[in-house]
Amino acid sequence: MPLDPAILNEMTLAEKIGQLTMVTAGYATTGPIVAGDTTAALKAGRIGSLFNLWGRDAVRAAQRQAVKETRLGIPLFFGLDVIHGFRTIFPIPLAETGAFDIALWERTAMEAAAEAAAEGIDLTFTPMLDIGRDPRWGRIAEGIGEDPLAGARFARAKVQGLQSRDFAGDGRLAACAKHFVAYGAVTAGRDYAPVDISRRTLEEVYLPPFHAAVAAGVASLMPAFTDLDGVPLSANGDMLRGVLRDRWGFEGIVISDYGAIGELIKHGVAGDLAEAAALALNAGVDIDMMAYAYERGLPDALDRGLVAMATLDAAVMRVLRFKEHLGLFDDPYRRCSGSEGETADRRASRRVAAREAGQRSLVLLKNEGGLLPFGGRHRRLAVIGPLADAPAEMLGPWASAGKGADAVSVLAGLHEALPAVDIVHAEGVSIAGEDRAGIAAAVEVARSADGVILCLGEAAAMSGEAASRARIDLPGCQEELFAAVAETGKPLVVLLFSGRPLSAPDVFARAKAVLACWFPGSEAGRAIADVLTGASSPVGRLPVTWPRHVGQVPIYFAARTGGRPENPADKYTSKYLDLPNAPEFPFGHGLGYGDIAFSDLAVDVGERLAISLTASNRGERDDEVVVFLFIRDPVASVARPALELKDFTRLRLAAGESLRLTFTLTRGRLSFLDQRLQPVFEGGDLEILVGPSADRARLLSTTITYR
Repeated sequence: MPLDPAILNEMTLAEKIGQLTMVTAGYATTGPIVAGDTTAALKAGRIGSLFNLWGRDAVRAAQRQAVKETRLGIPLFFGLDVIHGFRTIFPIPLAETGAFDIALWERTAMEAAAEAAAEGIDLTFTPMLDIGRDPRWGRIAEGIGEDPLAGARFARAKVQGLQSRDFAGDGRLAACAKHFVAYGAVTAGRDYAPVDISRRTLEEVYLPPFHAAVAAGVASLMPAFTDLDGVPLSANGDMLRGVLRDRWGFEGIVISDYGAIGELIKHGVAGDLAEAAALALNAGVDIDMMAYAYERGLPDALDRGLVAMATLDAAVMRVLRFKEHLGLFDDPYRRCSGSEGETADRRASRRVAAREAGQRSLVLLKNEGGLLPFGGRHRRLAVIGPLADAPAEMLGPWASAGKGADAVSVLAGLHEALPAVDIVHAEGVSIAGEDRAGIAAAVEVARSADGVILCLGEAAAMSGEAASRARIDLPGCQEELFAAVAETGKPLVVLLFSGRPLSAPDVFARAKAVLACWFPGSEAGRAIADVLTGASSPVGRLPVTWPRHVGQVPIYFAARTGGRPENPADKYTSKYLDLPNAPEFPFGHGLGYGDIAFSDLAVDVGERLAISLTASNRGERDDEVVVFLFIRDPVASVARPALELKDFTRLRLAAGESLRLTFTLTRGRLSFLDQRLQPVFEGGDLEILVGPSADRARLLSTTITYR
């Protein structure tokens, strides 16, 4: 039945506040507060939504209590952090962003949504759209890399894949874009730390992915834990009302992060829970997740005149409309009726998708002498390191209901792919421990083989929320293990597992090949084996700039040059005494097994710019490449970045094939924010650069005049 707006007149204050209260059911730990038994509060109508509960039977039982045992029978909705998969885990978002494959982004979202919806979930707290330019920050693993254009396209694809325009549909989830906004700019990369950025940086870098999500119809949004210019986002009416609702026209619901409203007291902007609740509700936060601030603070806030009943009623109606759009008033059990699960064929198909996503997210950073792919050259292969036989670590952070026992390790994947090869294994050291006793045995295993695969990196728990690292090098004794194995002189491939770029200069200097695996998900071992053996090509590219050393961060390709750009011949320019400014690898870097080159850049200047070039695969294998289009505006009323990404596309070329590619840019896409932060187009000279990464040495370029 449709929602009757008159229901608001029937609701008590406690029931209204209940609709604005979300609590955890306890299946997963996502914050510092444990809800305990929710039954009594649920039956009293003091809970409007639950998260961390899944499974049709469990969800149906909770829903029945809300519908049958409360006075008004208003259904619940159920949320979960389905960040990169539900039971079938796909690569972490940072890795998947590096595929630069919009169809893949949408497909994995659709798969995750269908799997979670089949177990009663209505809403997922994703996509995370925080730009990340500091790899010390653990949550860079969950995000979209460093570029706002790539982030905006990722946002649209994920919203479309998760919910489309009708998130009540079968196999769909309501999406929740988070964390609004600039959470990735936390001071020194420390999670939850203050954010202090310019309004220009906010507008140009951090807002565009969220704007794209809103334009795509995202159903809900979550403010960041952090502040912006001293105002916590959970109490920031300028952002939640002014930008989100008034400027962008967002009509969905706003859900606080875990306990964030109560934390307004620790932020120092609220003196007690009533003030905190009033600040959040007045700013535009509809649902209080696990702070109990609305339940315990709003009655007092209303009595003290800190918030108006009309403001409370408006939030309640937004929540009820959201439930109506979910179809819950028509059928509260739409996602939890019956007990049948998905078919074996459907589960197998999803694993195939996870394997493909894993393949396409791997980034080949180095391949000296064409060591990879292996082909059939090895009779005995040593697989060494703490991450060689670690299936649970392959899932990465925020693995939802995924189980390590269901994941494929590197060792298992190689055994399956290379049945005729004698594969020997040694752990060597643990991921973060100080025990070096196993290094000698690992070296002997390496010496006995004619090729070595060394699996190094972070544990899954070293990335994600509350997992910032001041040092971004290999933890524990892994560098010593690497040095000892490298001394054997055996052909050495290093597989790096992490939720962030890692500083490992010795690895990049001495290993013959290095593959950034990130955390590839449930099918990790098979996906990696596919690339190592050449069954598939490495097609991933870096969505972030990879620093040489932590002292370079934050580091990103779109920085401005300043008045004294780096000049090695001049001491008084912007550079380090002990390192070059250049990163270990630029944004967009990644190697394939083909040999794709670019030539014949041309620009047709008319009402629009038509930018064309030829891509040719000179190699003996089919290959794919991402082509990036950058611009550089050398003279403008506001200093522009050294490079600005304006477009990208992915090409597949057969061996020996050439293709003419054209990008189109309009005046609107060449505008920027002037000194008053208003869009402006300024004609004049414009440098056009096209190629495989943000490395100027690999870009074709030309300068045109456009007015």
